[in-house]
Amino acid sequence: MKFITVKADVKEVPGVLTKDGEHFYTFEQIFGEKAPVSVLELIRQEDEEMVNKVRYYLNIPDQKPYSLREFKQLAPIPRPFRNIICLGLNYQDHADELKTSFAKGKTTPKAPIYFGKMATEIIGTQAEIKVQDEVTKMIDYEVEVVAIIGKRGKNISVEDAYQYIFGYTIMNDLSARDLQATHSQWLRGKSLDGFTAMGPAIVHKDLMDHPLKLDLSCHVNDEIRQQSNTKNFIFDLPYVISDFSKGFTLEPGDMIATGTPSGVGMAFDPPKYLQKGDEVICKVEGLGTLKNTVR
Repeated sequence: MKFITVKADVKEVPGVLTKDGEHFYTFEQIFGEKAPVSVLELIRQEDEEMVNKVRYYLNIPDQKPYSLREFKQLAPIPRPFRNIICLGLNYQDHADELKTSFAKGKTTPKAPIYFGKMATEIIGTQAEIKVQDEVTKMIDYEVEVVAIIGKRGKNISVEDAYQYIFGYTIMNDLSARDLQATHSQWLRGKSLDGFTAMGPAIVHKDLMDHPLKLDLSCHVNDEIRQQSNTKNFIFDLPYVISDFSKGFTLEPGDMIATGTPSGVGMAFDPPKYLQKGDEVICKVEGLGTLKNTVR
């Protein structure tokens, strides 16, 4: 199951992709009058029977699907209910490339580095990354895998961690490097309007093998900048879920961004920050392709 959100006129419409990936059924088709109004609402309800109904409907539909080409695809969750939970320096090669700047000489974190990313509105695939020249001159890209929590939990064990995941998606964690340096922290530089791109869909965990061993990459125009595999996490996802949930309740719909590999723009000499007209393509095995253009 791959959950999406599209725009129909001025309305946001949640749905699920068909197996060909080119069509979708709306939640209204599947659930009728009691349909959740968003993908986030479906996840927040923690109702496995509803998920089973989606699974059943995909195999035995009673209505024709819509063509995805006829709609603008949005982020699967355009507005999260609270900040995205992010990991910094969770790939060794990325920690190494930043050891003289944000890593501050520490080549391997001894514990996960957490920070929050405020995303008032998340942009989807094919959306424009809008430059705000008066605020930042150094826009950077970061391809990441995001896990969406599907069940409320606190003090979760490592062994049970995967049970709390609903699914996965791709994020481009856009970053204003000059703001990060000025403020000596990451929140503001990560949280400008339009600085979170996500999609194209939330892929249900049933379609994924665990532990995650997913190839991921980021291209800027025709140049490959980042390339790695999630098996290279310093702190794997079960550990992170367990660690973060100690004394803190994770809620359905929470998003955990698992960090980015080496190859970010600021690490080049000279730096390769995003420019107007650039196309940024983030790919993750099994999760699809997230494309955005800088304007």
